[in-house]
Amino acid sequence: MFERLFTSFQNIFKIPELRIRILFTLGMLVAYRIGAHVPTPGINNEELAKFLQERGGSLLGFLDIFSGGNLSRLTIFALGIMPYISASIILQLLTVVVPHLGKLAKEGERGRKKIIQYTRYGTIVISFIQGFGIAVGLEGMNQGAFVLSPGWSFRFMTVITLTAGTAFLMWLGEQITERGVGNGISLIIFAGIVARLPSAVAQTFDLYQIGQLSFILLMALALLMLAVVGAIVFLESGRRKISVQYAKRVIGRRVYGGQSTHVPLKLNTAGVIPPIFASSIIAFPATIAGFIQVPWVQSLGSQLAPGSLLYTMLYVGLILFFCFFYTAVVLNPVDMADNMKKYGGFIPGIRPGQRTSDYIYGVLTRITFVGALYLAAVCVIPEFLIYKLNVPFYFGGTSLLIVIGVGLDTAQQIESHMLMRNYEGFLAKGRLRGRSG
Repeated sequence: MFERLFTSFQNIFKIPELRIRILFTLGMLVAYRIGAHVPTPGINNEELAKFLQERGGSLLGFLDIFSGGNLSRLTIFALGIMPYISASIILQLLTVVVPHLGKLAKEGERGRKKIIQYTRYGTIVISFIQGFGIAVGLEGMNQGAFVLSPGWSFRFMTVITLTAGTAFLMWLGEQITERGVGNGISLIIFAGIVARLPSAVAQTFDLYQIGQLSFILLMALALLMLAVVGAIVFLESGRRKISVQYAKRVIGRRVYGGQSTHVPLKLNTAGVIPPIFASSIIAFPATIAGFIQVPWVQSLGSQLAPGSLLYTMLYVGLILFFCFFYTAVVLNPVDMADNMKKYGGFIPGIRPGQRTSDYIYGVLTRITFVGALYLAAVCVIPEFLIYKLNVPFYFGGTSLLIVIGVGLDTAQQIESHMLMRNYEGFLAKGRLRGRSG
């Protein structure tokens, strides 16, 4: 097995185009990590990092995942790629309610480029607003002790710096997607999470060396992580295949159709978006409450902090809601049934039209419920270990979902390049499947 895997990695660099793409991707990610150590000018970073670590709250820790630690250090990439992700999600949701955007989404390549252009504009606007909010917030926090020279010059410099950093990351991600391997935006988030992995492992072993973590508990944590990783890999590639039969059509002297195929419905259509939305919505009031020195506000914030029963219930409930909501936005059973009917397709035993859309809707509802429970379990397990059992578990469920999902998608693209040029892939039988393959 290991010999075959080693041979597969050797074959990667035998393909000139694939070798260039991989080296280009690695070079862009190195540039990202170098920029992650450039501080924003005009800020006392040491005091700010200490203050945010003590009182930053759960929202800061959650957003810091996607910025690769840049937010807590307030580097030029402090906003990370989250404004681009927010703009993309907003545009995707607006395609359902705005007729013009819905029409663009159906126009193919031209419409896709136009929506990407709108997404870029939205990213700059969101970055500008968030950068201005950070600048004003820094001037007001701790009596302005973190700002060297407060005023409009500092605000302008901070807004320009943070917006330019996000714009550069957006460009970097698009370049990786076009000229490298994998989805550039996802790989930037992936690199930020993986960069913090060695320190998390080191902290775990430090606890073991000073006696706060027993050997048995350390091994149990390792086995639990392997089990969670295996479950995520298995369920992220899970599909429910609906058989579709196409009737024969005679056009001239040729016979078309008559073949059988299937429609693959993903177990987790929404991906990692539900945990992102759920955590952001719950953590925002708790974080704001941490900066307001009013007793009842502090009490409310503590009830919404990670580890509390109310937080866990709201977290699970919002994950379930956003799983169904996002799946309903992405997949429309009525459109699927109409497309089948248009091309002469039907599900065996189900009449075309309304019956077909009802059947697809029923199947989609059942598998989405299972996928939502799986997402909630993966995200709640770390919370339970950290806050209920006091077990140091530095690898959050959302982080694992992102790392594994991006790894699967990137490996699938590499294998596609290899198989296209008659090289063996990573698996002896079958084909490696990512989240979208």
